Amino acid sequence: MLQLQSVESGYGMGQVLFDVSLSVAPGACVSLMGRNGMGKTTTVRTIMGQLPLIGGKIHRFGDNQPDIMPFEIARAGIGLVPEGRQIFSNLTVAENLQTFFRPPQNKSQSHWHFERVLTLFPRLAERVDHSGNHLSGGEQQMLAIGRALMTNPKLLILDEATEGLAPIIRRQIWDCLNALKAEGQSILIIDKNVKAIAKLADHHYILDKGRTVWDGDSASLLETPDLTARYLGV
Repeated sequence: MLQLQSVESGYGMGQVLFDVSLSVAPGACVSLMGRNGMGKTTTVRTIMGQLPLIGGKIHRFGDNQPDIMPFEIARAGIGLVPEGRQIFSNLTVAENLQTFFRPPQNKSQSHWHFERVLTLFPRLAERVDHSGNHLSGGEQQMLAIGRALMTNPKLLILDEATEGLAPIIRRQIWDCLNALKAEGQSILIIDKNVKAIAKLADHHYILDKGRTVWDGDSASLLETPDLTARYLGV
């Protein structure tokens, strides 16, 4: 689905990523972790073509196209739930979802549509005619996930999946992601909840100062407690 090889990127003259490597296999759930400012969101923006690739390679669905545009990456099958949600606040829940609908690219994919998203998130069904700016933070995050699913993505990327949400909403989001994984949805997730991520994801990568400094499975993550103190603690 996705492979990054020694990726370098940044903002203008400021380089942020120096040696980032990771991969997401079909049907796998992979996490990207690290303290704030270590390059996680920059990695996502580089994957999505929002920032220039200045070194290394990115293979999306087997293709290495460094100059591909963000809308072409989305069309290729990557659905993004961005940091800060970034829903259209002046559109209703229904309009936010329907605007992004795109049929699945092949019959083997799950078919996401308006009614199915509302079934996944009943809270959105109750708010279907409400504008985005009238939703709570948790409802906005549900909408951002639903909006990405409406594109019928082959790979779903979530940047800070549960940050700032109430505990009950966080549990609902984790339940949703576990259900998506069970269906075979490929996922790349950024979040700070190590225990929840260890239950969800198959493999984990840790960034520190723009470099991939560790990767391993959930057992290795939980059995190496100094990782949290060294790379994930405040």
